[in-house]
Amino acid sequence: MKRTASAAAFLCLIALGAVVPARAQQTLTIGLIPSEDPRMVVTEAQPLIDRLAQILRMDVKPFAATDYNGVIEAMRAKKLDVAFFGPFSYVLAVQVADAEAFAVIPIAKAGGTYRSQIIARKDRGIASLADLKGRTFAFVDPASTSGFLFPKAALLKAGYDPDIFFSRTIFSGGHDASAMAVQNGKVDAAAVADGLLETAIARGTINKDELMVVWTSDPIPGLPFAMRRDLPPELKKRIVAAFGELHDIPWGKHGTITHLVATNDAAYDVVRDAAKVLKLDLKKMK
Repeated sequence: MKRTASAAAFLCLIALGAVVPARAQQTLTIGLIPSEDPRMVVTEAQPLIDRLAQILRMDVKPFAATDYNGVIEAMRAKKLDVAFFGPFSYVLAVQVADAEAFAVIPIAKAGGTYRSQIIARKDRGIASLADLKGRTFAFVDPASTSGFLFPKAALLKAGYDPDIFFSRTIFSGGHDASAMAVQNGKVDAAAVADGLLETAIARGTINKDELMVVWTSDPIPGLPFAMRRDLPPELKKRIVAAFGELHDIPWGKHGTITHLVATNDAAYDVVRDAAKVLKLDLKKMK
């Protein structure tokens, strides 16, 4: 009789949702923007992935799409919990995937910022933005901050409309690919991130002596880690705490991550201002 009563009470509690808590998430998926070859992006991020898995005591699965939009769309489809974005791709992800920035990597030479640069071969006679008229040019990706948004905004502010100023433009898909295209003479000039150019030079894939910097941007806020805003509150707390424990992690072109610092969405308003120069309506980019 007691067993029957206990069983009935147990079933009643299940029906009310008071027993059997929701199963904790077992795997965290993290997206990585393809600033260079996607396979290299994942390989270089592996030490960070492994350390996160240790801290969280969860499986952590990396994902790198073939372009920036692929990472944004993966978060929109809820296939990603966290993603490492460029500043502009993050701003787009806020609109498209309800992303929420929470941490940024301090960059050794400039703290939490970096810069966009336009580079050209020294033998092409290009010493200023005006000299780029009628030349061929490589942007990185339409969602790249330093490889598209800031250099295009700078050209427009200077009175040069890239759509008619250049004889031909391409999207290379990666900063390393853009630098290589300039060095190999496939294009006359290109826009790249300063740190990624330095890394390519340090690796020996780019010969510094053959290139020159034509233009450099003002500081750009650092590349953020962002999570889906709709994640369970407890998981979000665990993620923030785990990233706060990351230190002395080797990460390829980013160097060694000594630590991460907190950030928030407002830090990227300067990126939204640059988008206004291009007359981009972010609310419609969904």
